[in-house]
Amino acid sequence: MNKTFLLIGGSYGIGFELAKSLSEAGNAVNVYSRTPGKVAGLAGVTHTQFDALTDELVVDGPIDGLAYMPGTIDLKPFHRFSDADLQRDLEVNYLGAARAIRSVLPNLKQADSASIVLFSTVAVQTGMPFHASIAGAKGAVEGLTRALAAEFAPKIQVNCVAPSLTDTPLAQKLLNTEQKKETAGERHPLRRHGTAKDIAEAAAFLLSDNSSWITGQVLHVDGGIGHLK
Repeated sequence: MNKTFLLIGGSYGIGFELAKSLSEAGNAVNVYSRTPGKVAGLAGVTHTQFDALTDELVVDGPIDGLAYMPGTIDLKPFHRFSDADLQRDLEVNYLGAARAIRSVLPNLKQADSASIVLFSTVAVQTGMPFHASIAGAKGAVEGLTRALAAEFAPKIQVNCVAPSLTDTPLAQKLLNTEQKKETAGERHPLRRHGTAKDIAEAAAFLLSDNSSWITGQVLHVDGGIGHLK
């Protein structure tokens, strides 16, 4: 049975790959983001201009799955983070997700069953220098995942994907040379950095019926760096 999915911030990178995967499976995909980006022209995908920090999210009809994907990568020594830096990471990653879920909760409840997928980072579980702000914000996202999974069960599943460094526009500065890509790959037991498709496939799985007995989980798609030496 074809479903209807809502992707917040899904115009490029992981969002594009996820929209492509879901639409190719015959589902209706609604992308809400600031620009159409690469999803423009994808069959079965509609785009609505939307800013997760300033716009009110209004959606009609039942939603079978929601993925919230806006994110930040602000890495620097802890003493250089201002209150504004910390607040922005919380606003984009945690508060934005909470607002989006709250806005479309009635739509999710209208579906026979529904799934929510959020995004964290390997840096929450594995301490990494210069990640204090994003790790704190994404730690809040992981807490939100578990709390809402408990509250929304059994009708709505809530899970989270925690990637390591992934080749997306957001991480461009960290992977913009072959040397940087090689160095990043060497840090991971599987000897490569992540791709947008790696993460999108994990998210698509959590949004599918194949994950119907999974909720409250943080799925680490990180090349092994979070658990292996």
